[in-house]
Amino acid sequence: MTRRDLLLRTGKGFGAVALTGLLQGADANPMAAKLPPLPSKVKSVIYLFMHGGVSHVDTFDPKPELTRRSGQPLSVELAKTIKTSFIHDPTKAILRGSPWAFQPGGKCGTPVSDLYPHLRERMDDVTVIRSCYGDVFDHAPAIYLRNSGSQFPGRPCLGSWVTYGLGSENQNLPAFVVMSDGSTKSGPPAYGAGFLPALYQGTVFRGGQTPILYLRNPAGVTDEAQRDTLGFIGQVDRMHDAARAADSTLDARIASYELAYRMQSAAPETVDFSKETEETKKLYGIGESATDDFGHKCLLARRLVERGVRFVQLYSGTNVGADWDEAHTDLVGSHTRMAGKSDKPIAGLLKDLKARGLLDSTLVIWGGEFGRTPLSQGATGRDHHPYGFTMWMAGGGVQGGRVLGATDEFGVQATEMRVDTHDVNATILRLMGLDHEKLTFLYQGRNMRLTDVKGENEFTKKLVA
Repeated sequence: MTRRDLLLRTGKGFGAVALTGLLQGADANPMAAKLPPLPSKVKSVIYLFMHGGVSHVDTFDPKPELTRRSGQPLSVELAKTIKTSFIHDPTKAILRGSPWAFQPGGKCGTPVSDLYPHLRERMDDVTVIRSCYGDVFDHAPAIYLRNSGSQFPGRPCLGSWVTYGLGSENQNLPAFVVMSDGSTKSGPPAYGAGFLPALYQGTVFRGGQTPILYLRNPAGVTDEAQRDTLGFIGQVDRMHDAARAADSTLDARIASYELAYRMQSAAPETVDFSKETEETKKLYGIGESATDDFGHKCLLARRLVERGVRFVQLYSGTNVGADWDEAHTDLVGSHTRMAGKSDKPIAGLLKDLKARGLLDSTLVIWGGEFGRTPLSQGATGRDHHPYGFTMWMAGGGVQGGRVLGATDEFGVQATEMRVDTHDVNATILRLMGLDHEKLTFLYQGRNMRLTDVKGENEFTKKLVA
């Protein structure tokens, strides 16, 4: 069919085709904001993902006995419960105490190591969860597990489930934004939509001063010409899509064209920090060499949720040479460097959200795929450790100034109020007003959900209460 034949058959000019595309989109918008089925204060999530594995015993879970016994072999009883990648006989592993001192934070007195002096001041707003655990030892499957509830790629991630369940309050910006400083060890499936319609996948914003490219039309292309072109493309795409109803990829592509067009008016203002005060920029560490990049990301996250974006995920530690996982061979160097990049921006984010009245409606989550072993890897490092580690939450109705759960006296195993990834994800959904057992999608004859057949225990009740 020629273009002329197509226009004659549809009986429409380019302008009318564009209008039809817009009207069709308005009739059924899957991204329209939805009321949560359960009571909730939370409108948005900012997930600070510490990529590569942060040592819990060096940050938020002090272990005096570990420090006292530093240099001694691990007990036979505990050695039987763990494995490491660097030693075949854990009974010969050596305990390693933290080189950092812990100090009480805020009025609540929650102890935080000297790696996070700025964040330590915000602990009255934070609930620390010391009893997270999992059974996945390698990065990629552990990242998939934390994000999607499965250690295998191909399942929808948390951000996709949230936007599927709640939509977005701003139709001119992506509902789910991902920011990183390089390539993750898991790749795009960590923020993919899996078997959900493809439009629910995360939209990646770049680092630096231009997180979104090509916001302006090329010279000589007017808004009207662009609108007519997009309308025509949408019409042809829908004709093509009519025979392929089971494939959501083309629907997502059509929606992305439309969103990109709307973003040309909304996004420039969103990513423009010129109206932010110097005091605010300083709060995030913008302009300082160590904190500038992550500070930009945290401030942009605040501006996004302020404008109705539903889910923002920031990855820290995805650049070669700037990775939490360098702790394998250089614990002190890697953690000093990575905490130095993120401490001030994260503390600034919490303080700024609270000052603007946004903390109650924004759930802030900090965590990674696992912790790091309390044992010594070589002379200067720590290996991966999924058997007991820490994450924290703030805002979103979460009562701050608390510590939930515990690991044993050496930080090897989660012992009190054990919390796995399904419990965490069920709790996040509940805080957003979603029932993890009812948020489902029919796939391969089964109503699939983020938490599979698990989720929700004493931890959920404690955090949501």
